Amino acid sequence: MSGNSVGDILIDQVDRRLLNILQSEFPLSERPFREIAERLDTSETEVIERITRLKDERIIRQISAIFDTQALGYKSSLVAAKIDPSEVDNAASIINQHPGVSHNYLRNNKYNLWFTIAVPPKSRFGLEGTIGILRDKSGAEEMRLLPTLRLFKIGVRFDMSGEEDLNSRSSDGIYGRRPEGNPCAELTDKEISAIRVLQKDIPVTPSPFDLPAGEAGVDTPTLLDYARGFMADGRMRRFAAVLHHRRAGFRANAMGVWAVPEADIEETGRRMAAFSAVSHCYQRPSYPDWPYNIFTMVHGRTVEDCEEILARMSDETGIRERSALYSAKEYKKTRVVYFTPEIDDWEKLQFRQ
Repeated sequence: MSGNSVGDILIDQVDRRLLNILQSEFPLSERPFREIAERLDTSETEVIERITRLKDERIIRQISAIFDTQALGYKSSLVAAKIDPSEVDNAASIINQHPGVSHNYLRNNKYNLWFTIAVPPKSRFGLEGTIGILRDKSGAEEMRLLPTLRLFKIGVRFDMSGEEDLNSRSSDGIYGRRPEGNPCAELTDKEISAIRVLQKDIPVTPSPFDLPAGEAGVDTPTLLDYARGFMADGRMRRFAAVLHHRRAGFRANAMGVWAVPEADIEETGRRMAAFSAVSHCYQRPSYPDWPYNIFTMVHGRTVEDCEEILARMSDETGIRERSALYSAKEYKKTRVVYFTPEIDDWEKLQFRQ
């Protein structure tokens, strides 16, 4: 196979086109890999072989549903913790024991440990109570809750073709805005069963939804109907591949934080979200010692890429009060798993301690 490398992994242009499709346009059909093959002018068998290899080489992390945490009734937040540097590894280990903690990073700031957490609708402690327990158990000097106040963009998509300008603008892939109107109705038991299987990595087989449908106790068309319904009402953001971004060549990421005047938040958030290199853009609370209220995650192949993008964003919006937080260590990176017993088990354990 001819091509060029991502790190020490050889991939060709078909792989790159395939990875772009998998990240944003995965078909919710009984034979999705056949549909993808038609777009690539190749065979279903070859698509399956390529995906299997890309998973074996740890470029593709998984292919599954990506749900909206709040639309499922969960409470979630980004949390910034101030930890004694000599205790940060131990604190991270304690925090990571909570099953709802999905991401946890050491970052270059006085708030040096940053993690995301979600708790289910029937949590005994709720979000704030859970954070209080983690603060006490970890010995954190301080923890700041930074929940989403407004979502401008969420949707990690890495351009594998190498053709996209890192400073380009696009409304494509600005995921996460739920349709306007009434909140979602309470989930039924059958819908929860569908969510439990759709959130799992699908098998790379000609009919990948057959096995999860069987696990949910329905036939494949019914499971796909549930998936399309979740997409339509905003419970599911998309069904897509998630990549190991470092293995895919995007080795740098910066959490750009911005102090934006209240009157300019809406316009600034939308302009920042339009940058293709921005995967997440939120409004979050500010504090007297933390003036930043817009958060943007920027991914690049190098730190220089990230700095260039942030500088361009600053020039375009006129926002000068900003900071860039780079991850120095990854303690945890996984997906929130919904409607499983692990969080309930963790909470029961707290009562016994």
